[in-house]
Amino acid sequence: MNENQEIVIAIYKNSEMAAFALKNLLEDLKERANKIKETVTHILAGYERYQKEAKEYIDALGAKEETEGKMAKMASKVGIQKEVKKDNSDSAIAEMLIQGISMGNLAISQKLNACKDHLEKKYKKFAQDFLAFQQENIEALKKDL
Repeated sequence: MNENQEIVIAIYKNSEMAAFALKNLLEDLKERANKIKETVTHILAGYERYQKEAKEYIDALGAKEETEGKMAKMASKVGIQKEVKKDNSDSAIAEMLIQGISMGNLAISQKLNACKDHLEKKYKKFAQDFLAFQQENIEALKKDL
């Protein structure tokens, strides 16, 4: 697998997992009056857009998308449910999301740094745009802390 494939697959995986987690969170918040739901919905739409775009790049590169395993998804779902039951305040939810996005941002940053010298310009820009998108999400969520 070449570096172009590696970075778009990493972004696909990250955005797919984030979308899964955010959908579960919104489901857990459905009957609650949290103001953060609007922000979460906006962030989810962005991750779905990046997932779709990454899939298009993966197809164009002749690669195969990869997703997180069922165990990781189940752990995410259970963790979100546990946190929402423990404290469903907007502040607690924002903190949980900031931690998750930060972990994903770190993983993509590491991948980008490892292969940046061999990436085609459009894939490097795609990765940089994705990192900027994630940082914007963190800044938006800080308002709810």
